[in-house]
Amino acid sequence: MVVAAFVVVTSGLALFGVREPRPSVLGMVILAIAAVFMPWLAGKKRRLATIARSASLRADAVESAVCGYMSLIALAGLAVNAVWGKHWADPVAALALTPLIVQEGWEAIRAGHPCCHA
Repeated sequence: MVVAAFVVVTSGLALFGVREPRPSVLGMVILAIAAVFMPWLAGKKRRLATIARSASLRADAVESAVCGYMSLIALAGLAVNAVWGKHWADPVAALALTPLIVQEGWEAIRAGHPCCHA
């Protein structure tokens, strides 16, 4: 939940011109790798989960796929900002990710395995 609040605050500051988002080539490279690798990894985990009949591995595959989608959304915001100079694109992409961040946070809390204690 803290991550979601941070995303909302920093995105709001950027949208209102208090802080200007700057594209990062390294950030875009990392996001591009994650956007390609994580869905591939999710597919491999799904196949293995079917073979092993593992519900936990199937859930982990979903998490990997979500990570890939989130990377793609973040990459789109950074790319639009970098290529066309649309400073609003990066914070709007971040805000679009907020529901996914909140959902994942709630699921982790409900499962009793928050990220820092797993």
